[in-house]
Amino acid sequence: MMKIFYNLALLFLGFNQVFGQSAEKPRIIITADPELDDNNSLIRFLLYSTDLQIDGLIYASSQFHWKGDGKGTKWFVSGREYDRFGMDTCPCESWRWAQGERFIHDIVDAYAASYPNLKVHNKNYPSPEYLRSKIRYGNINFDGDFSEDTPGSQLIKEAILDDKPGKLFITAWGGASTIARALKTIEEQHSNKKDWPELKAKISRKVILLPSGDQDDTFYGYIKPNWPDIEARTFRDSPAYGYGAQIRANEVNRALLTPQFIAENITSKGPLGKLYRVWGDGKQMVKGDKVDYFGLSGYSADELRKMGYFVWMPPQEKGSWLGEGDNATFMNMLGNGLRAYEDGNYGGWGGRTRMPSDRTIDFQTNTTAEQMAAQMGSQRAETKRDSVNFPDFFAEAQNSFAARMKWSVTPGYANANHEPEVTILGPLKQFVNPGQKVKITASVKDPDRDNFKTNWIQMPAGSYPGKLEILDSDQLTMSVTIPQDVSPGQTFHFVIKATDDNVPALTQYKRVILEIRYR
Repeated sequence: MMKIFYNLALLFLGFNQVFGQSAEKPRIIITADPELDDNNSLIRFLLYSTDLQIDGLIYASSQFHWKGDGKGTKWFVSGREYDRFGMDTCPCESWRWAQGERFIHDIVDAYAASYPNLKVHNKNYPSPEYLRSKIRYGNINFDGDFSEDTPGSQLIKEAILDDKPGKLFITAWGGASTIARALKTIEEQHSNKKDWPELKAKISRKVILLPSGDQDDTFYGYIKPNWPDIEARTFRDSPAYGYGAQIRANEVNRALLTPQFIAENITSKGPLGKLYRVWGDGKQMVKGDKVDYFGLSGYSADELRKMGYFVWMPPQEKGSWLGEGDNATFMNMLGNGLRAYEDGNYGGWGGRTRMPSDRTIDFQTNTTAEQMAAQMGSQRAETKRDSVNFPDFFAEAQNSFAARMKWSVTPGYANANHEPEVTILGPLKQFVNPGQKVKITASVKDPDRDNFKTNWIQMPAGSYPGKLEILDSDQLTMSVTIPQDVSPGQTFHFVIKATDDNVPALTQYKRVILEIRYR
């Protein structure tokens, strides 16, 4: 019996190797400004560093935050945040940047304190020393200024030019000036060489930008005109991770944004939890910042305005969700089985990409606070319309975050929950024919020996416009019948979800793509 089991295990391992089901780690560089939701997004991001090859953690500027050059130089660009609300503050030497700003360092330090526990639950967590070696300061002196090389731009440049295989994903949680400087330096150093067309084409195939809007005009001002073939993914159908997510959340999601849930699962969880920002926590990223009223509690919007604050969204309950507005840029990179990083249209915990004609990348560039709030509302309404056929992943993502926060303070593996392990017994891409009945079988193993339930869904990522009936959708083996009206090359995407019955319940996935071979 043991010999039979051993042979089956080898066969199972062979399936994984042959059909490419081992986890791939996307390469990613984070650039972030010291906005409080960047702070929160970075905490979540590092808890998923098991799934990623982190090649950079870089301080960036934006129209909302810039350091100044320390020489008394005053700066002003019309239409920026500091040019709104009648502030009459700039030209100024810096804008909403704390002296000695080190929020990335602080979060990595908190990660280091949590690392002994984290690695018990997943051996793939990178060492704190490795993460510290990837921290750099980018083009932070002025918003939109990429006139000089910086340690951050140099790191990005070297990563772009290296010969490591695969895509290089670069986020812009703040402005893109550090990324622009890296590309500009490459252009200056190589554009007069014979192999420049080939090098530029190679870079354009390799780099994928993941921006949170064009927050300093360098994307549309330099990157897009000069590097038009670099893919930039902006997302629709993303769960509402940003400011005010609780305002329009459904009943299930709203319960995961309350002071009770956040206190129990996030802010009480050790060093990382202490750095996580919530409404009314008494903190400010920069002392005296009249735009950052989020740490105050017990005041109405009108009272805050009388105190001199510039209020662009209504205050929320003390201790409740504040925001992780940059999550959509990296949540599709995670190794949860959705494989959403492979193609922007696949969709995952970060949503799916907008159509290329959608000019949404410059959200927040030249709007008033009131217009910005209105934009956010219209975007959420649009997301709701777009998401009719797109799964709502928020609860599954939030429960996963809560579980990993618990890992950070739990030294025993048996005292926390872990994701089920899902495998497809066969290739993840299959070629099928019109009229064919297709069966797909999955295997699920729970490392905690929890019970689990499964559900097959059709993701709205395939090129065939219709929805198929899934037979036995709650079983490990499901079947579908391919329609007769398909065309060669059309695709269908099916995902199995496996959710355990522990607390918090954790979900893992596997995506299978069916492609029409011929008519």
